[in-house]
Amino acid sequence: MEAATAPEVAVGSKLKVKEVSPADAEPPQASPGQGAGSPTPQLLPPIEEHPKIWLPRALRQTYIRKVGDTVSLLIPFQGKPKPQAIWTHDGCALDTSRVSVRNGERDSILFIREAQRADSGRYQLRVQLGGLEATATIDILVIERPGPPQSIKLVDVWGFNATLEWTPPQDTGNTALLGYTVQKADTKSGLWFTVLEHYHRTSCIVSDLIIGNSYAFRVFAENQCGLSETAPITTDLAHIQKAATVYKIKGFAQRDFSEAPKFTQPLADCTTVTGYNTQLFCCVRAFPRPKIIWLKNKMDIQGNPKYRALTHLGICSLEIRKPGPFDGGIYTCKAVNPLGEASVDCRVDVKVPN
Repeated sequence: MEAATAPEVAVGSKLKVKEVSPADAEPPQASPGQGAGSPTPQLLPPIEEHPKIWLPRALRQTYIRKVGDTVSLLIPFQGKPKPQAIWTHDGCALDTSRVSVRNGERDSILFIREAQRADSGRYQLRVQLGGLEATATIDILVIERPGPPQSIKLVDVWGFNATLEWTPPQDTGNTALLGYTVQKADTKSGLWFTVLEHYHRTSCIVSDLIIGNSYAFRVFAENQCGLSETAPITTDLAHIQKAATVYKIKGFAQRDFSEAPKFTQPLADCTTVTGYNTQLFCCVRAFPRPKIIWLKNKMDIQGNPKYRALTHLGICSLEIRKPGPFDGGIYTCKAVNPLGEASVDCRVDVKVPN
């Protein structure tokens, strides 16, 4: 019979071939006391299928469960004739009072009804067939909620702020902490409100506290299972008192907005037709408010009913009502205030329609 070649190894498992000494390979010889009628020793059946373990993908990394959860692991394997499946926990035999195993033709099931933290560790499954062996390792971690921080202290209070310090919990729940949750409660309402979540340091500053209130604080530890069941509360209250505020009025120089008149938009020359009202516009800037004077050919036309002059927000306008041929000429707008004066001119031509 040909020698068996090393089989393919499944992911997560190892195949071992036990060494056989030449003496073990020799067929057993009959002792002198055995007669012709003595029974011959039975030979092991030939290995038709090498042992191999098919480790599920979910078990190739640490398998995490909470305290009290059920653990049921089904590990398929192969081997023909039926191989022997052996489980160990951290290199030792299983505690049958807590862990039960069922081995079938093609799989092995490890079952824990209510997991405890002591069940955490490295479990190894060995599948043996003759001199061949395949192994698979599974890491199980059983976790629970962490214990509360050991203490919390109010370090300082100033303004609208309070400084807190605390120490980490003694029991992290068999896993790493995800952080701390800080809460505050004022003595008037007694309601707790979260101010910080997933906070990683063991000291913090709580801000935006309300003047006149007194506050207590507490801190929870947090891991994958959630927050600790209890939380220490500060023995001292943070009293937010109103500080005496002294207001100092800074002197400042009054800005002088005084300005002599200055036209920002001049008058524009225009041509109009007899009998059609015409308007002239210009813009002036000055402080104090200037006096506006309209002139025609250097003659004051204030009070003349033929003209209507308006001034609003620095915009000056002059309306010439139904101009005639004698209303053409040079029109001037003059602005005067105590700081000076300015003027602009334009030509108005009045045409007679044909």
